[in-house]
Amino acid sequence: MAVKRIVANLAANDPQASRSFYETLFGLDVVMDHGWIVTFASTAIMKPQLSVASEGGSGTMVPQISIEVDDVDNVYELANAGGHEIVYEITDEPWGVRRFYVRDPSGAIINVLQHK
Repeated sequence: MAVKRIVANLAANDPQASRSFYETLFGLDVVMDHGWIVTFASTAIMKPQLSVASEGGSGTMVPQISIEVDDVDNVYELANAGGHEIVYEITDEPWGVRRFYVRDPSGAIINVLQHK
């Protein structure tokens, strides 16, 4: 048996409100839209991963999802310019990542990170 994919499902009263957020900040494409559910995807090839945590590291809350990017400072600037709530300021963590938390339009906390 092999896990082929893991999909994060975030509850949202208005899934369409998330379109601009995920398209603009992360360059994700809409690959499915049934109105009640919108699925975004990247063309990157990734290994399925699932994290289970008691905290988010550095004493932060556990984010709903983590998105690794190739330029976290650029995404941070886009998030600020877009007026999105930064929940945890951009930080160089002792375990070798630079990251910040941003709240998406549905209220989910997104851990945006880049490995150093």
